[in-house]
Amino acid sequence: MGESRVKLRVKMRDYQAEDLDSVIRLFRETVSRVNARDYSSRQIVAWLGSDTDEVRARWQTSLLAHKTLVMVEGEALAGFADMASSGYLDRLYVSADHQGEGIATALVRALEGAVSVRSYLANASITARPFFEAKGYHVLKQNTVVRDGVELINFTMVKDI
Repeated sequence: MGESRVKLRVKMRDYQAEDLDSVIRLFRETVSRVNARDYSSRQIVAWLGSDTDEVRARWQTSLLAHKTLVMVEGEALAGFADMASSGYLDRLYVSADHQGEGIATALVRALEGAVSVRSYLANASITARPFFEAKGYHVLKQNTVVRDGVELINFTMVKDI
């Protein structure tokens, strides 16, 4: 099912600076619609944080410094992911409208193929943990992240090569 549908409908390409607005919009919509099943509304608001010029500048710097890939369907962004040269998978988000289509799998495989390291690391949400486990990652530890005074649980996960 998944990957053949992805290849027919969406195209993967490198991130470009002009993708920033779409990437941030997709992040905010995905967290609000998908992660809301595992996190409270207070936690979602804290996770999203503010959408300021300073935050956008930090995102842009990070996305351009990492190997960042986007999946597009026509002009619409369907997903994105970025990985540091150390093998740290920083972000992986797929539109709520494209969940279960193999987009996340394609993005992770491409990043792992592009960044050659001995192990890959990710801090996965409760929502993303089963996906990463299915891709060969295992939990190193559970974390409690505090944002704006609100606790969020995630998991440091590793995949050894």
